[in-house]
Amino acid sequence: MRTYIPKKDDIEQKWWLVNAEGRILGRLATEIADLIRGKRKPQFTSHLDTGDFVVVVNAEKVKVTGRKLEQKKYYSHSQYPGGIKEETLKDLLARKPEEVIKKAVWGMVPKGKLGRALYKKLKVYRGPSHPHEAQNPQEYKF
Repeated sequence: MRTYIPKKDDIEQKWWLVNAEGRILGRLATEIADLIRGKRKPQFTSHLDTGDFVVVVNAEKVKVTGRKLEQKKYYSHSQYPGGIKEETLKDLLARKPEEVIKKAVWGMVPKGKLGRALYKKLKVYRGPSHPHEAQNPQEYKF
């Protein structure tokens, strides 16, 4: 018996369109991470990029449960002494709603070279329009 490992030519990559309006952030991020990783495909291989491209629209209309809007904090550091900055989810959603979804998905993909390659397949946009009409993305049904 030999283990099947797909070749680069055997992997078909589709484009999916995901509408984030009214979706819960964490549940949406897990679905997106599975699509990007290719976990729902029969030729899924954990060490290869078998996933699809995902275009997310209406990022500003994503929902969160509980008191996460006030309690969840995102941190960044400027690499200088005393350079840590913190921002609540509510502030980040108002300023850059795309980053909220990107950060949630980044936490769910593997870290390293493969994870960075997978992460580049995620395209998130604030409103209902996006510049990927030429790729003819299919709407993803949950």
